[in-house]
Amino acid sequence: MKNLLSIRMRASQKVKTRNVRSTEIHISGAEGLYKKSEIHKIVKNYIERALHHPKGMPDTVVVTIEDIRQNPLTISALPVATINNNSPTEAENSIIRTLQSLGISKKAIQKAFALIKKGGMRGAALITAKNGNRLEPDRERGIRVSRLGMNKPALKVLSAKLSRHGINTDTVKEAIILASKVTSCKDVIAELCVSDDPDYTTGYVASKIFGYVRIPDIKPKGSKNGGRAFFVREGADTEYIIDYLERRPVIVGKVALCKGIMSLDEILNRSYQ
Repeated sequence: MKNLLSIRMRASQKVKTRNVRSTEIHISGAEGLYKKSEIHKIVKNYIERALHHPKGMPDTVVVTIEDIRQNPLTISALPVATINNNSPTEAENSIIRTLQSLGISKKAIQKAFALIKKGGMRGAALITAKNGNRLEPDRERGIRVSRLGMNKPALKVLSAKLSRHGINTDTVKEAIILASKVTSCKDVIAELCVSDDPDYTTGYVASKIFGYVRIPDIKPKGSKNGGRAFFVREGADTEYIIDYLERRPVIVGKVALCKGIMSLDEILNRSYQ
């Protein structure tokens, strides 16, 4: 795909803290790679999303449209499965087992949990898998995955597969696209995501090995805390990772298996891929 545009939306709200200083909180965000003919439709959809979000009405909505001059890299989507899970406690145990199966240390996992439960980060944390060190240069901003999309034939196939399991929503599709780009980076082992949307309580763990694993009831309904953590190899090139995730254009051009609800053991045994 050539002659693409990156369209990005960020909606935020200023609130006063206890010390009377104003701070900016994230309300909503969306982005993708599109053709010029799609600008009006996409911008309208993004603004509607920003103005009707359960986290509240933003006082700032910024839409950025940027020409993409670099030919995008084409990747495959991760296989999709949903874990059989019924509570935040079960979810946390499943996350720990999954990440430890990928060689990620207890220290690194605890660091990620602490950051996500605290909330407030605008992007993702980069955490080394063994020592649990944070690598992102700006710890308030974090790392923002950008310049990503899915071509129309693949999106049509993905929508059909997700519909069979009742999960064909923009939220799920956008998360799959993002997680597929993140885990296609050679130094990223896994991603842990918990949405800060108070009405959305399904998070995920994504990795090259286990795919995109949806985790229902990852937090109590009504909780606005959430965040992302990318677990990376010790000694990884931080500049390369940031450049790839934030600036390298990537298009998902192929769809993998999409399964329904499975046990954690089935997922960890990779019986669905």
